Amino acid sequence: MKKFLYVLSAFVFAISTSLYSAGEGVPDVYLLTCGPGTETYSRWGHSALRIVDHTTGTDRVYNWGVFDFSTPAFAWKFARGRLEYMLGVTTYERFIQEYFMEGRWVQSQKINLEPPEIIKMLQLIEENLKPENIKYRYDFFYDDCSTRIRDLLEKSTGNAMVYPPDLEGDPPTFRFMVNKYLQKAPWLEAGIDLLMGTPGNKKASVRDRMFLPVDMQQGLSDIVINRGGKMIPLLTNPDTVLKSSGKSEKSKFFTSPIVIFSLLLILVIITSALFRTKKPNRIFDILIFSIFSVLALMMLFFNFFTDHQQMKMNPNIVWLSPFIILCLISILFNKRWYIWFRIVFVLNVIWFFVLLIFPHSSNGVFLPVLLILAVRSSVRAEFKWNPLSVEE
Repeated sequence: MKKFLYVLSAFVFAISTSLYSAGEGVPDVYLLTCGPGTETYSRWGHSALRIVDHTTGTDRVYNWGVFDFSTPAFAWKFARGRLEYMLGVTTYERFIQEYFMEGRWVQSQKINLEPPEIIKMLQLIEENLKPENIKYRYDFFYDDCSTRIRDLLEKSTGNAMVYPPDLEGDPPTFRFMVNKYLQKAPWLEAGIDLLMGTPGNKKASVRDRMFLPVDMQQGLSDIVINRGGKMIPLLTNPDTVLKSSGKSEKSKFFTSPIVIFSLLLILVIITSALFRTKKPNRIFDILIFSIFSVLALMMLFFNFFTDHQQMKMNPNIVWLSPFIILCLISILFNKRWYIWFRIVFVLNVIWFFVLLIFPHSSNGVFLPVLLILAVRSSVRAEFKWNPLSVEE
């Protein structure tokens, strides 16, 4: 049934583009930019194209951010970076209703395209609607709901789009661009910083920054089209279709990651000092090293077994190393494999000083987490200098 609808949409689109090519009135095209929401997937906003056909009376929105929750093994494919997104089509009324219900703002800007460029765009969308083309492999930095629209505009206008020069000084990194939308969600920011690898530290040019909807709106608003030497703005001034009606989020300091992790570090140090015998330490360490082993497995998975390029070459694998798993096995089987604990301790100390010297190399909220692992690994490393070592 779904395949039939795709074929029908492409057929209707083909008839429409034939009429436009024959000289009938071409539709108007608008860029729709939607403000950030409070759900994880909506934190960075959204982009879509609105096409208003006055000849047929249709008003449709084309959205490249659609995925199917009923996809077999949905969570596994998402984690592996193999979940396919698709081009979705809906009515303008239904699209606006959805964002009204979510309390998010929506702005509309007419795109100043010539009839031949609009016809070219419609032909490209028609091709995209074919069943064999409608799905694509999502890439958060380079191929998402926003970059698909940017690329479509570039193909429709040829070489006529003139990008503004980049910012003076150092351009922002992809990591900075992602995190600037997470100031009210520190736990999500910490999680993303933990999983994002070195590709996130790459500098993002004006064009690169358009992977984020609001930044694409700002970037495209600065672009002009060369019309025989006359520079025409690509977009008109934004028209606010919906105003934000959602409650503004407030950051809570006492429940922020840095506070919670710091309190946990203090608790671990106090507990390590008070309980020195084997049994309570074994229970305590099974819990702690189990949690860190899960994180170590995540580092292995996202570094080597996923197609998410943004998570590759993650330096956090230095302190969340596979040696932690060996430490957990040592505790579970009552083995005195102190060498693994010493390796984990040394790696954590090294990374702790790396973060102190290069504070922008990772999120500072991980400093107390590093120290938690350093304290507990040193307890079992059988260092003679350690006053917290487990008593025989």
